[in-house]
Amino acid sequence: MKIHIFTFFLFSSTLARAQTAPVKWATQETFFEDLVGQDLPDFKGETLAGKPFSKQNLKNQIVLVNFWFEECPPCIKEIPELNKFVDRYKNEQIRFIAITYDEPKKAEKFSKKIGYKYEVIFLSRDEIRKLNINHGYPSNILVGHDGKIIKAISSVSFSDELPAVKAQTIDFEAKLKAEILKVSK
Repeated sequence: MKIHIFTFFLFSSTLARAQTAPVKWATQETFFEDLVGQDLPDFKGETLAGKPFSKQNLKNQIVLVNFWFEECPPCIKEIPELNKFVDRYKNEQIRFIAITYDEPKKAEKFSKKIGYKYEVIFLSRDEIRKLNINHGYPSNILVGHDGKIIKAISSVSFSDELPAVKAQTIDFEAKLKAEILKVSK
């Protein structure tokens, strides 16, 4: 009986200590926060022209990466907003890539129809999963000149329709501007 009581008190004291530690719930935001400072993982895909494309193609460049697919309504909705980044920063040394698992011919037709200005790169679903940097669709990753992730957010929007998304987008753009300034010095 003494052993059971001792075990109970030992177990109870362990639980009491564990509960005093702050809990960090796994959310899309915490997932993205944990990416900051990590290297962009290696990957291999192909361009619309069928040429190989990998992380090495992005070396020493500031990169905006968008994860999307054609049947994703939020992905489609944000494309005009993503194109604004291309228009604003076309004279900077920034690479805009859009990673999709859609079939190349389908994605090419769709991106031309909608006027998507990002460079479309195809990866298999498994390759995207292995990257482990997108947490749902869409996902947007800002990678610095040094290859490290600076910021990651889900959707991009400058609209007042969703104030929280607009605030994240403004912060995302501020970090982009800071990286441009850092590199240009």
